[in-house]
Amino acid sequence: MVTGSLARRYARAILEIGTQHNNLDKIGGDLRSLAKAMHETPELVTALINPAIRRADRRRVIDQLLDRIAAAQHTRNLVYLLLDGERLSSLEAISREVDAMIEARSGRISAEVTSARPLDATQLSQIINALEKLSGKKVAVTRRDEPELLGGVVAELGDTIYDGSLCT
Repeated sequence: MVTGSLARRYARAILEIGTQHNNLDKIGGDLRSLAKAMHETPELVTALINPAIRRADRRRVIDQLLDRIAAAQHTRNLVYLLLDGERLSSLEAISREVDAMIEARSGRISAEVTSARPLDATQLSQIINALEKLSGKKVAVTRRDEPELLGGVVAELGDTIYDGSLCT
């Protein structure tokens, strides 16, 4: 498994290459799609990182995945580099780092807002405004309902959790 600092180094290189070639969002999206496929399919991860499976066979599987998502050439090059270095298991960590760097660069940050029941538009707007004031950035919110909560809201903003909930 790749440490966070190594994933950050890969992400910085990707950020630089994507910026130079004006396709950073495409590369980031490609990596996100690949990381999602690997996260949702443990058998795929096993097939791609198992050194007992010939590298040529693993590359054919990767080529099919890359063709399916119409990956940019720079994404392909990165994935082949990870395969050759036996570091495909770090793809999810690299993808997270790239997403974080893209968001930081554009002045955006992701937040997840969890509540017991769905929030109406006014409530959600108030929460987004408060999070934007706290972070000083534009906030993109993902909503989630958690029936175990009795009330209140939990907001995850980057690495910080604001917990104003009531639990059983």
